[in-house]
Amino acid sequence: MNDFVAHSSFAPTNDSIAIGSIEAVSGSVATARIDAAAIAAAGRHPDAVTAMAGEVGSLVRIGVGSQIVVAAIQGLRAADGGIVADIDFLGEGKAAPDGGIVAFRRGVTRFPLPGHIVSPVSTVDMGAIFGTAGVPDIRVGTVYPTDAVPAALQVDALLGKHFALLGSTGTGKSTATALILHRICQMAPAGHVVMIDPHGEYGAAFGDVGATFDVSNLAMPYWLMNFEEHCEVLLTTSGAERQMDADILAKCLLAARQKSRMAEGLTRLTVDSPIPYVLSELTAIISAEMGKLDKANNSAPYLRLRTKIDEIRNDPRYTFMFSGMLVGDAMKAFITRIFRLPGDGRPISVIDVSGVPSEITSVVVSVLARMVFDYALWARGVAEHPVLLVCEEAHRYIPAADTGRGQAVRKVLERIAKEGRKYGVSLGLITQRPSDLAEGVLSQCGTIIAMRLNNDRDQAFVKAAMPEGSRGFLESIPALRNREAIVCGEGVAIPIRLRFDDLEEALRPASNDPVFSELWRRTGGEDEAVEAVVNRWRSQRR
Repeated sequence: MNDFVAHSSFAPTNDSIAIGSIEAVSGSVATARIDAAAIAAAGRHPDAVTAMAGEVGSLVRIGVGSQIVVAAIQGLRAADGGIVADIDFLGEGKAAPDGGIVAFRRGVTRFPLPGHIVSPVSTVDMGAIFGTAGVPDIRVGTVYPTDAVPAALQVDALLGKHFALLGSTGTGKSTATALILHRICQMAPAGHVVMIDPHGEYGAAFGDVGATFDVSNLAMPYWLMNFEEHCEVLLTTSGAERQMDADILAKCLLAARQKSRMAEGLTRLTVDSPIPYVLSELTAIISAEMGKLDKANNSAPYLRLRTKIDEIRNDPRYTFMFSGMLVGDAMKAFITRIFRLPGDGRPISVIDVSGVPSEITSVVVSVLARMVFDYALWARGVAEHPVLLVCEEAHRYIPAADTGRGQAVRKVLERIAKEGRKYGVSLGLITQRPSDLAEGVLSQCGTIIAMRLNNDRDQAFVKAAMPEGSRGFLESIPALRNREAIVCGEGVAIPIRLRFDDLEEALRPASNDPVFSELWRRTGGEDEAVEAVVNRWRSQRR
């Protein structure tokens, strides 16, 4: 035992190296006096975890009676010729006879007193701290700095209270997303996962465990849109004119739905009801209403609507949604395909919206998200089919601005974030710009997985949304390496820094950056390549 331990008020609770003692305690934080010589000695320890003793972000243990309190070093400063550490309490466990930690849990019931010894944790301790103790989990990596302690996410807590995966471009965010979803699919082959893929990256990654839908096979009936979504597609004006057009559309759309045989016997038919109608019937009703006008100069709103509908019907880019073949009642078939009911061992649907015209992409995502929520809402008490909805590039669909286009999808995703867990709808948000998300949405995510963020504004936004006890971990976000992340919240026992496992090449998304230094050395075949690209460009087919 070194001189520092011999002169301390309390003896260490096990044989680990003592590196300091508590000086002051206040709520969930404390300060400790650290011995530089003890840290130097620990740095030569063969255990990689113990060797990190005293570093910012490292964990320490403090014996308090029969309990062992675990804390994280959040900051270091020189004071009175020595070192003072700021530490945050994370949780506690019982002291085992061999000095180890058992029954670890988040939160602290017994706080240390000034003079209690501070010791580094070991790799064995890390296994006890981050173990899931029989709770259903998925392994996604290893706990930093070890290569042996598995880092696992508790699935029910992760999905039950939503999660967000954040990281700048190039940090391995897409591969980490694929890894997590693959692990979920392996654990739950009868699950129901719907992923919005805006760049066409994930289809190849889930070819064996999922189904990919794009403009060639999505076959989304236009009549599934509610009134607000109809307005985003069909209305081209703003201000007072837009309100006038919307009033006319509401009246004519309701009349078109009422003409459907599916409407017979329904007493609460509204303009939002998912009742099939025929587009030509809608234009005929608009023309009939226009014919009732006394003055021709009042016909402009009707003409605008009719022209827009005709334009969409004749545009081949919209065929996946506005085809004349989609007028039948395909609602049940659409839900069973997209939600994987049953999944036949392929529980994930990848919705590739990269080929969807940009002006209606948000509407397509809105319909999909609303179908997920509405199905769960109306299935309550009848059938339990929890669905995980994953939104890549989430800031595109839940923007901070509450005006402009795309408000329908913003509203439904905000509603899922606030109410989804009550109905078995889990939301996974993937974004490189968390500061562009609508305020409050990130705070609804019970688990936040933060990879490196280079932007100061994004870092501040994430820190504001993080739960307590993770301050020091957040300070390391700018310094994370690729494939590393800080995980805080319900999905882990305590905040954790992890290194994601390698994912097999065949299971990775097609998101690799082009290698300029290599590609710019290649020559030959340019003429044929340009011709092929032009043909794909003109035909709008990949």
